Amino acid sequence: MSMFKKFSKKQTAAATHDPATFDGEYVLNVENLNVRFETDDATVYAVNGIDLKLKKKQTLGLVGETGAGKTTTVLSLLNLVPDPPGVVSADRIEVNGREVTKMSAAELQTMRGKEISMIFQDPMTSLNPVMTVGDQIAESILLHENVDKKTAAKLAGDMLETVGIPAERGSEYPHQFSGGMKQRVVIAIALACHPNILIADEPTTALDVTIQAQVLELMNGLKEKYQTSMVMITHDLGIVAETCDEVAVMYAGRIVEKGTLEDVFRRTKHPYTEGLFNSLPKMNDRSSKLTPIPGLVPDPTVIPEGCAFAERCPYAKESCFTKHPENRWVSDTHMVVCDAYDDPDFHIKRGR
Repeated sequence: MSMFKKFSKKQTAAATHDPATFDGEYVLNVENLNVRFETDDATVYAVNGIDLKLKKKQTLGLVGETGAGKTTTVLSLLNLVPDPPGVVSADRIEVNGREVTKMSAAELQTMRGKEISMIFQDPMTSLNPVMTVGDQIAESILLHENVDKKTAAKLAGDMLETVGIPAERGSEYPHQFSGGMKQRVVIAIALACHPNILIADEPTTALDVTIQAQVLELMNGLKEKYQTSMVMITHDLGIVAETCDEVAVMYAGRIVEKGTLEDVFRRTKHPYTEGLFNSLPKMNDRSSKLTPIPGLVPDPTVIPEGCAFAERCPYAKESCFTKHPENRWVSDTHMVVCDAYDDPDFHIKRGR
């Protein structure tokens, strides 16, 4: 059974939008995004008032622990948060200058895959087990491009070759591929219609380090080839360093620090970001112990009165528990959400 709902050619044509004609500065522009999940037992506050902007041809790294709200954020961009129980609100969610929340079902269907595509975390569940991989790639091409089945099959084979898989293997099924090869197929599907925005949701999580490196190299190469903007969701700071131009660090549904790669890696400001770096092993000092962040992520069903990180923060002062921190721009490109940052004792404790 097809994974995609079919629309008539008339509907699809009416919804077609060429991203190449968009001349704005940001291909993604999100302001004050909030997502909550309302159930009979409780309301889960997954995303709490975040802003995101992505420039053309750049890669934004979305970093944070499991449960920080990273995947929910990008699903909102595609209008894929299930309703119910999900409730999405925002001042703005624009893709290539168009407001996503005002799109019709046909327009959304055309946008997904043609303008913006997503590589999901687990290729085992992303691929249809009863369709050949070639048919799955061709299906996306048939949906978005004005071609016949024979041409779509040829283009699907070409796309397999692009990601390093022989075209003749398009007649095989997902179970006949290794984990790394399945991820390549998922990348081929995502890029089949050459979208100008690609979302990669932890694309190397289930792969060993050698295959991880191959997949990242492939993605970087295809990004350059097709001039694609990308959002890379990960908890691996090494991947961020290899692939990203800008970084946004998420904690408990909020962005607590964002800036250029150099801003966040070289001039770390938020205590949570500092904790992430401190918890990494030091390759030049094998005898050193890891320094984990103490405590647990706060309960997402309760919105804290003050800073969500205060309970785990070594620099927290009394006001951190009662007052929500404000956005502080420490430079034109670097933002931190931390009240302690203005306290001289904060810098003394950090030794900076």
